[in-house]
Amino acid sequence: MFEPSPFPAAPRKLTRRISTGVPGLDDILGGGLTAERVYLIEGTPGTGKTTLGMQFLLDGAAKGEAGLYITLSETADELMAVADSHGWSLDKLAIFELASDEALDPDTQQSILHPAEIELGETARGVMEQVDKIKPARVVFDSLSEMRLLAQNPLRYRRQILALKQFFASRACTVLMLDDKTSQSDQHLHSIAHGVVCLEQLAKEFGKERRRVNVMKMRGIAFRGGYHDYILDTGGIRIFPRLVAAEHSAEFRPITRSTGSRGLDTLLGGGLVSGTNTLFVGPSGVGKTTVVVRCMLSALNRGERASYYLFDEGLGTFFARAAALGLDLRPHLHTGLLTVRHIDPAELAPGQFAQMLRDSVEIDGATFIAIDSLNAYLQAMPGEQFLTLQMHELLAYLNQKGVTTALILGEHGIIGEGARDVDLSYLSDATILLRYFEAGGQLRRAITVAKSRTTSHALTIHELLLGPAGIEVGAALEGFEGVLTGLPTYRGATPMLVATDANG
Repeated sequence: MFEPSPFPAAPRKLTRRISTGVPGLDDILGGGLTAERVYLIEGTPGTGKTTLGMQFLLDGAAKGEAGLYITLSETADELMAVADSHGWSLDKLAIFELASDEALDPDTQQSILHPAEIELGETARGVMEQVDKIKPARVVFDSLSEMRLLAQNPLRYRRQILALKQFFASRACTVLMLDDKTSQSDQHLHSIAHGVVCLEQLAKEFGKERRRVNVMKMRGIAFRGGYHDYILDTGGIRIFPRLVAAEHSAEFRPITRSTGSRGLDTLLGGGLVSGTNTLFVGPSGVGKTTVVVRCMLSALNRGERASYYLFDEGLGTFFARAAALGLDLRPHLHTGLLTVRHIDPAELAPGQFAQMLRDSVEIDGATFIAIDSLNAYLQAMPGEQFLTLQMHELLAYLNQKGVTTALILGEHGIIGEGARDVDLSYLSDATILLRYFEAGGQLRRAITVAKSRTTSHALTIHELLLGPAGIEVGAALEGFEGVLTGLPTYRGATPMLVATDANG
């Protein structure tokens, strides 16, 4: 028979969550870190471990919590310099520098960082004394690489880390332990830590380096796994949580709105539908941007807010060309209804671009978004497969928010069926094809709607005319065959004769 314990059970302490102080990381963790636990932050040099640790402590200081930065690898002056580069003050934080003055004296053979067992114990005791003296709520321990050198063997190292973990737990501290990531992860640390956050830096052959974070482990928290892009810039680390469209569902009523061109509205079966995306496909110079600007200007004239993301063209050329075609956007730019952002794909992380789109919708209130073009955006992605996955989530998110989205995809070549860097037509709700074709000794343009999931669109092919009055969709090219191939055959207005065999 089970006998109850004579010792009363200790009351269970309710767990609470605290912010990391890093924009985006709390979102990935579903609200922040569990307080009074030990966490491992690992990464190669330059990934921002020290910066993340400072942001964590400064967030606590802003809430009136005492913070302690324990450094074995950097001096206090070096930490101050890092803080100054971000415009921060560390006056409210306690910095405990374990490197003694003797370590800087070349005549001294002993130092607190010398790899000897007695010095490992002295290091641990020094840490404990500072914690008991300051009584911090948040602690950053930088770095475990030095502790590993002091321990000299894995068993002693593991025991020392366990002892520190138990000590911090008894003092109700939330601790970030920073560690340099080697070619092989330290599984001893992973098993001891309550959570593990890995920072990575990827060098590209051209352009800015890419950084990404992966939450490898977090006990008791339903976090968003996988890789998330982040940037390390003046002001600290900013993480861009990977967009998951299913988390942003919203109710809206689809409305068909005019493009501003009667002929284009007829082709589309009424116009563009809110909560859908339209892909404009064609070779360079055929008029894709002009048609999209015509659609966007119509939305702006209705009082909608719009955001245009320009990858390929300069801002000056973009505005001048639109104005020359009777599509002057500058008045809407001055009123704030229109935002045009020139994007350099070599300097942009894919997750950063997704966050820009989210901010346009959720903060600026944009209901019309144009991306010009997907070819340049592809250069910011590691491969076609990832572009497809990213665009699937982006488009699903924008559709759920009721946004009208215009996507431009360029094709290689002028005449004939052009080759594409990537085929995203199956992701689009509507696809508009633009082509050059040769007729009467002239290079002419054609337009047709190849697909529309939401409207009963026309299947005819029409000539597209660009001029000072904007765009004009001409009559159907009924007398031509092979317009979409770029090399049409003119059959005249009479119907074609069908050949038959001798038996009729």
